[in-house]
Amino acid sequence: MRAFLSCMRALAGHWRRHPLQCASIACGLWLATALWSGVQALNAQARADYARASAVLLGPAQTQWLPRHGNFIDQDVYVRLRLAGWQVSPVLEGSLRFPGTPPVTLRVMGIEPFSLPPGTAVAGQVAKAFDMATFIGEPGQVWAGPDTVRRLGLAESWRGGEREGAKEGSGEDRMAGKDGQGAGPRPVTLDGKELPVLHVQPDLAPGVLVTDIGHAQALLREPGKVSRLLVAGASQAAGAGAEFAPPAPWSDQLVLARADDRDDLGRLTESFHLNLTALGMLAFIVGLFIVHASIGLALEQRRSLLRTLRACGVSLRALMAALAVELGAFALVGGVAGVASGYVLAGLLLGNMAASLRGLYGAEVAGHLSLPAWWWWAGMGMTLLGALAAGAGSLWRASRLPLLAIARPQAWRGAQASRQRRHVLQAALLAAFAIACALAGDSLATAFAMQAAILLASALLLPVLLDAMLAWGARHAGGPLASWFIADSRQQLPALSLALMALLLALGASVGVGGMTEGFRKTFVGWLDQRLSADIYLNPRDSAQGVEAVQWLRTRSDVRAALPQWRAATQVRGWPVELQGVVDDPETARQWPLLEQSADAWRQVAAGRGVMVSEQLARRLGLRLGDALDLGAGAAGASAPSSMFTVVARYADYGNPRGHVLMDADVLRRRDPAAVLRSVNVYAASAPGAGEHVVAMLRAALEQRYAGEGMQVAEQASIKLWSTQVFERTFAATGALNALTLGVAGIALFISLLTLSQGRLAQLAPLWALGVPRRRLAWLALGQVLTLSSMTVLCAMPLGVLLAWTLVAVVNVQAFGWRLPLYVFPSQLLTLGMLGLLTSLLAAAWPVWQLRRRQPAELIRQFADET
Repeated sequence: MRAFLSCMRALAGHWRRHPLQCASIACGLWLATALWSGVQALNAQARADYARASAVLLGPAQTQWLPRHGNFIDQDVYVRLRLAGWQVSPVLEGSLRFPGTPPVTLRVMGIEPFSLPPGTAVAGQVAKAFDMATFIGEPGQVWAGPDTVRRLGLAESWRGGEREGAKEGSGEDRMAGKDGQGAGPRPVTLDGKELPVLHVQPDLAPGVLVTDIGHAQALLREPGKVSRLLVAGASQAAGAGAEFAPPAPWSDQLVLARADDRDDLGRLTESFHLNLTALGMLAFIVGLFIVHASIGLALEQRRSLLRTLRACGVSLRALMAALAVELGAFALVGGVAGVASGYVLAGLLLGNMAASLRGLYGAEVAGHLSLPAWWWWAGMGMTLLGALAAGAGSLWRASRLPLLAIARPQAWRGAQASRQRRHVLQAALLAAFAIACALAGDSLATAFAMQAAILLASALLLPVLLDAMLAWGARHAGGPLASWFIADSRQQLPALSLALMALLLALGASVGVGGMTEGFRKTFVGWLDQRLSADIYLNPRDSAQGVEAVQWLRTRSDVRAALPQWRAATQVRGWPVELQGVVDDPETARQWPLLEQSADAWRQVAAGRGVMVSEQLARRLGLRLGDALDLGAGAAGASAPSSMFTVVARYADYGNPRGHVLMDADVLRRRDPAAVLRSVNVYAASAPGAGEHVVAMLRAALEQRYAGEGMQVAEQASIKLWSTQVFERTFAATGALNALTLGVAGIALFISLLTLSQGRLAQLAPLWALGVPRRRLAWLALGQVLTLSSMTVLCAMPLGVLLAWTLVAVVNVQAFGWRLPLYVFPSQLLTLGMLGLLTSLLAAAWPVWQLRRRQPAELIRQFADET
């Protein structure tokens, strides 16, 4: 033990003499852990909230019956089932939109607590523990989570209510006045109507309101309607894991819920989180390059120390153990700092991610972090594994090479040549693996595996390509100084290769993700311009109100067209599909951009023979133009039109995780009388130059006519603005991670150059002795860095374009079911290339400045030991 401690003290002396190297290792581990743990914190928070959303109703009843047609079940069906002895419990679900900037849309769940299956918990509270009189009586209760209360702008009132409840000893958190001094419950209103008293439930998922089903029917304006039925005792009666199908008298109205029909937000958002995880892992690997390079250079500089320790009798095993303990200490320091920084980073990015998930999938994520204990330990464990991965190679090479050979650059050069041959073979195997994933892969996991193989193969090939380009330049170099310039660059390449790999990966990822984002933006804006072609959009309270609004609008002279949009839900080959009925009108054809179509597509749709399918549905079911599609008989049964339709077109439907079918509105209503009128597209008839005034007047007339009746009126501009904001927030976290990754790559290059600057004097002193001034030596050193960086940037451009192609043609297809066109933006490539060179220039500035300030005595001292 005494010898071991002496060895540790000797190794620590190196870090006292070279504090920059010590800081570089700790900094690399800190940055890598911060980016990785920050991404994992975002994903962990989102998945925890998905689990809370799925566990709003948690109990032994796993069987659910859904409406076979439409979105609701008549309450009479529930009553008759109960009278027939079936232990069912009704649930009503819908959305409420609260005014504000921006408006807040919340999911409302109405339950019937008396009939809930025994043992069922609502937001973590067992049904038997309810205060039934308060929950179902007047004015009743609405349960909400703390994050939902904050989104409603009631945070101050809620805190006041907590203080009042604590003072009175009550178990109920009521909405008190803003002064928090017991001013009484503060009512929440919607459309002038007072809602039930808000009750804070800490375990309730964000964006969810739970209330009695009677109150929910009044809030959602769905009297006598139920969304689904929970079946108690089904699994016990039918056997473990079994589920009951609806009994025969009600089988034409009810259908057993399939496992993949249930609202699984984790499944819908899997690609989003995998994308973040991939970027986090890339940033982690780039950060480890700093550690790897610093450890390797430190090991080379400690060659005399290692030789002395071995000569004093320290065994190789003891020396390796001491180096491993030293590495573990670095991992501890970097891990603690990295996990703490990752928590802060996740807090900064959480708002944008929550807005993205809410806009894309309707998934609610809390606006504050609440992380489990395992996240902190996972971050520390990841740091330790990263430190071992970064340092293992250097330790292994040091234990295998003769100690005297470690000091000779040519020995490292020979080892590098041998490694290059292995890297070429490994890159070829990885390229073959990537091609196999592209051709045979059919899942998101294989798509990301293909991207990882491409990135790793490119990193392995970079030193080989750079060495080959420098070798070509050496054959065409003119003059001794130019020959030295290239030869010395090749000599530096082994030590700089890891930093240049980090720069390649960071730039390649920035080009790929940036190209995909800009291409998506260009496609998305064009798609929105066509899809959002109406001047005003109406969301009626119910179908009757929508029909009345269409009839009234068609009598006005300032309305060119009023097109109702009818909707119904069904299943096609076991996949949930939304049917949308449209009216035959020229504006309808302009509204739907088609990817491919038959010659008379819209005419066949109007005739009731053809349907158009979304790209997601076409890929999922393998549909092509001219194929027959069976949509089922519908609610009308035998009296409905034929269920067989011809696929006449395929259209883009970005952001929709489910299948979508366009058909004639009259055919849809005959097929499914329960179809609902969800929206009305209103086109204003206006003279040139007076469009905005006419639209504003028409909107004012609509709001005045339907004030207080639940009709939502929105202009095209506001919807486009909201959609664009969702798009920007969707890629905000991605852009931030790309920028941070590029910054980490710059730090890796800076630390490598700064550490090398000490050992460069032995190569530069002979040039100075031959008459090359120090200023020119500094410019030569800067030119070497910029030359290597420029070649790396050139290699990163095709890599980035290849990554962009994999994102739009493989990852997007596997994740969402639709494909984006590939765009290459020369201006973006030029900007990122200049940014890469600027990063290299900043990284080289300080080491070159130090070289410029070297005194002649330091250069002469390099010849002191010459014989």
